[in-house]
Amino acid sequence: MQGNPPTQALLDRCATALDSLEGLQSAAKAALAARLLRNGRADGAALEREQLAAHGYAWLATYATALGALLARARRLEAGGVLSPLERLVLEAGFSEYLAQVAGGIAMSQNEIVRLEELGLPEADLARFLEAPAVQALRRVSQSGLRAEIAAAIGRGDEPHEALGDDMLDMIRDQFRRFAAEAVAPEAARIHREDALIPMSLLASMAELGVFGITIPEERGGQGLGKVAMCVVTEELSRASLAVGSLATRSEIAAELIAQNGTEAQKAAFLPGIASGAIIPTAVFTEPNTGSDLASVRTRAVPEDGVYRVTGGKTWITHAARADLMTVLVRTGAPEEGHRGLSILLAGKPRGTEEDPFPAAGMTGAEIKVLGYRGMKEYEIAFDGFMVPEDRLLGGVTGQGFRQLMATFEAARIQTAARAVGVAWNAYDLALRYARERTQFGKPLFAFPRVHGKLAMMLVENVIARELTLAAARRKDQGGRCDIEAGMAKLLAARIAWSNADAAVQIHGGNGYAEEYAVSRVLVDARILNIFEGAAEIQAGVIARGLLEGRN
Repeated sequence: MQGNPPTQALLDRCATALDSLEGLQSAAKAALAARLLRNGRADGAALEREQLAAHGYAWLATYATALGALLARARRLEAGGVLSPLERLVLEAGFSEYLAQVAGGIAMSQNEIVRLEELGLPEADLARFLEAPAVQALRRVSQSGLRAEIAAAIGRGDEPHEALGDDMLDMIRDQFRRFAAEAVAPEAARIHREDALIPMSLLASMAELGVFGITIPEERGGQGLGKVAMCVVTEELSRASLAVGSLATRSEIAAELIAQNGTEAQKAAFLPGIASGAIIPTAVFTEPNTGSDLASVRTRAVPEDGVYRVTGGKTWITHAARADLMTVLVRTGAPEEGHRGLSILLAGKPRGTEEDPFPAAGMTGAEIKVLGYRGMKEYEIAFDGFMVPEDRLLGGVTGQGFRQLMATFEAARIQTAARAVGVAWNAYDLALRYARERTQFGKPLFAFPRVHGKLAMMLVENVIARELTLAAARRKDQGGRCDIEAGMAKLLAARIAWSNADAAVQIHGGNGYAEEYAVSRVLVDARILNIFEGAAEIQAGVIARGLLEGRN
């Protein structure tokens, strides 16, 4: 660390630098608002025309929020007397690296670097940030030196502090870390290699542990815990297998849809079964020609003799064959009504098999072969007069589907961020083990600066991603709207998971490209995280629109 500043001096320096970064964010908001808002609302055409600037602003805001979460974590650790030398290094390295990226350009993707000049900031605001003493001091810190110190701490066996300040949450983490290591990890390679479904025995074990009812109220058969607990469980399971860590996502989506919007009869019919694992749900939202443009959904549901007859096509439906319950987004209104004409049906179906995935009248389907994220399988489904009883209309009122779904996406994106954090830690674990064991030129790979430097930054960014995700989960638990925070968590955590997986493969060298090494599976699993539950571009758009319109 540069001059090894006393702890309070480092905390103060980071806080002052964060103030400067937040000031820059405010200036960017003002500059963009003048171009992108009309009467206080985002102008869709202007947002699309200036997408690079708007999304760059979203990334800038995400960095500021992430560093704020990292600093809050350091302060909690300091107050508890557990801010170790490694934790100080993580704080300083996180601030130093992200401030330098803001100044030089933030990588939205591998070939999209957004620079401050793109945001239309006045020169005075740029200079105020770039010349701020705390910002300059942190940017001047030697990144190679910081990474070497972090690597030395890793070499001594030091690890980031994981206690959450809640004995029950810490117990849950320990329980699921053991379960993931003993029951999930041994199956992960076989599931991927054979492109096989996750064994029902594993689903049964997860059900016994309460995985599918974590956030469902106790009176409905669940655990009655919050989104933070959900994140802890999801991260640990995903650290062993992304597919297994994702099993609860569909249950989470269905349960939240029903708990928030269902009739009393619907809640009684479905929530206890979802919580116990007796009912396996799947989300049936996406269509071949709509993608994230859900307002353009065309699958039609027409009432007739006490049932809805559903006609249309859906795609990218995860774990659909085994599902007993489908939450289906359909059009009950006219096409010109857009999102106001959408509803959600709670459609039951017989549980299928790999050989006969959809043994139900009025529906057929075919598997979509995928690179990774194997274990649940993806399907496209065609409905042709598929019947759903009218009392399975979610909430009993038509035209509410889009609103119901958007509220649920907050939790789904937080959980996806937690999945990404788990994948990122898995990549780190595999790379660290290999770097310690593999010898080249007479010494372990870990001894080489560009190897241990990669690992050091992987660790730093993992801590940042976890803190940002937990911050979004806490806000959700407190009952606040958190579409922006959820979007930020998913946006950054997904990028970090992909970066870590790529770095882990690089550390493995040629072996990283071999199927026999787990890191090759982690690489293809990590790639999906930037796409599903809303692609990175969608997340950036949500964040930019929300912040510009003052929804934070």
